[in-house]
Amino acid sequence: METKKGYQLPELPYGYKDLAPFISEEQLTLHHQKHHQAYVNGANALLDKLEKARTDGSDPDMKALLKELSFNIGGHVLHTMFWGNLAPAGNGDNKPTGTLAKAIDGEFGTFDRFQKEFTQAAVSVEGSGWAALSYCRLTGRTLIMQIEKHNINVYPMFAILMVVDVWEHAYYLDYKNLRAKFIDAFWNLANWAEVEKRFKGL
Repeated sequence: METKKGYQLPELPYGYKDLAPFISEEQLTLHHQKHHQAYVNGANALLDKLEKARTDGSDPDMKALLKELSFNIGGHVLHTMFWGNLAPAGNGDNKPTGTLAKAIDGEFGTFDRFQKEFTQAAVSVEGSGWAALSYCRLTGRTLIMQIEKHNINVYPMFAILMVVDVWEHAYYLDYKNLRAKFIDAFWNLANWAEVEKRFKGL
């Protein structure tokens, strides 16, 4: 049987020290090397379990396995996007430009209004999860998505343009339980050039 590919932890597009003081070296290292790696390992282990079942004819609990697979793949994909839409402070614009800026203004009225709604979405995620800027191809609208865990409340088939991780593992070393302070810090690191690139690639 042909060997099938699994998931791999991506390298960061910057050094572990480069997001300081907004995200410390210790926080970023732990988040990337331990937490993100755990989702990669989890997804690959579940894929191996499926392959083994297909080989030996066993019958795993598909409901439980696929639920867990969705969680781990979601964790890997969203973290990969998260690293990409961060950049060292001062390396990009504080606001989007070009076609993305027009799309955001067209939906929210102003960037400030978008930023307020996105921040509220991130701060109010119940438990652990994400806030995301997404794009609906059916309506041509940029919409905010509030994701619980890695895979709950996701709008099917919407393109995700930007995410912020609000699991406590993303900020606890730097901000303790003050999620709102972490979101304030996030806006200093938003890589709008990358988000614009994703938008143009739709």
